[in-house]
Amino acid sequence: MTRHAPWASDPERSRGRLHEEQSGSAPDVPRGPRDAFQRDRDRIVHSISFRRLRHKTQVFLAPDGDHFRVRLTHSLEVAQIGRTIARTLGLNEDLTEALCLAHDIGHPPFGHAGEDALKAALKEAGGFDHNGHTLRTLTEIERVYPRFHGLNLSWETLEGLAKHNGPVRHPGWALAEANRAFDLDLAAWPSLEAQVAAIADDIAYDNHDIDDGLRAGLLTLDQLLEVPLVRREWEAACARFPDVPAKRLERELVRSQIGAMANDLIAQTRRRIAESGVASAEDVRVAGRPLVGFSDAMRAEERDLKRFMYANLYHHPRQLAAAEAAHGIVAGLFAAYRNDPRLLPEDWRERLPVAEPHRSRHIADFIAGMTDRYAVTSYRQAVGPIDLPEGF
Repeated sequence: MTRHAPWASDPERSRGRLHEEQSGSAPDVPRGPRDAFQRDRDRIVHSISFRRLRHKTQVFLAPDGDHFRVRLTHSLEVAQIGRTIARTLGLNEDLTEALCLAHDIGHPPFGHAGEDALKAALKEAGGFDHNGHTLRTLTEIERVYPRFHGLNLSWETLEGLAKHNGPVRHPGWALAEANRAFDLDLAAWPSLEAQVAAIADDIAYDNHDIDDGLRAGLLTLDQLLEVPLVRREWEAACARFPDVPAKRLERELVRSQIGAMANDLIAQTRRRIAESGVASAEDVRVAGRPLVGFSDAMRAEERDLKRFMYANLYHHPRQLAAAEAAHGIVAGLFAAYRNDPRLLPEDWRERLPVAEPHRSRHIADFIAGMTDRYAVTSYRQAVGPIDLPEGF
């Protein structure tokens, strides 16, 4: 049995679930030899929302290439990095994995372009943000159990998803609703497992987006070598394999950078935990600052890498053209369903609220659950033909 650090989250001390559950005639009897966090992870993996991530944008919209990442593969890679870090730090791997796997479930089709379109469409109805929608999906929209909505995840999993980036002072309406139903203590810091999941996400997309950008031809190695972190790891890779062609070393560069970031994070986090004097998971929540993080030097280098990626990949002209088309698809779908609810599928139409803002939010719920390709198909059915730019 794995021994956890005293400041790790303990499923035996979980604050429980919102709804009492029954298995057969006895309450709260788990199906199989699993603890609360293992059950949460399994519920997430078996959910419809998780399966849909395989056809949702990571960087490239509705990619034609089989080798580009999508939300599903990204989430799996985040979980792999998160579990490794959690194991090394003596944290709960199952909770960390659950948080990593579920962190992007609230993303609508087409990533941030789709999110921007829904945010604009819901301007008078409270707006839209993918993190709040993750909580809404897992506590309300998923409906697979007989007596309650949502997946009925443990408090620790919902808390970690709600505030993995830190305390939430001004929650949007979706997160506020979830919090009213099950108080997630939004003003406190989250568990160390949630903090690890947040930075595992950064490590994954910082480096894997480089891999995809090079593969797509939108980035060049010469461009990347302008970034200090990349140059240092590239020179180290070349020194290890002096007789290997440069093209063959590109993925070694990505692996090397992930290792450098993870090792820095682990060493710095150990120092912070020791200096903080925390002795329990509850101490972590009142520590007043994050305990998982990079060193100052690595944090500065990671920010330089992010700035480079925004300038050269995320805001590449081809990407911006695709994002503009994606924004138009989501905005067009919302307008079509808002003006003529008969276009909605029967089950969504039957549950359509009469009054605002619930009516608009319901329509947004339907659109947010779409995959990229289903959104394109639905647009053509509900609105009409569309010419898609390169990148789709």
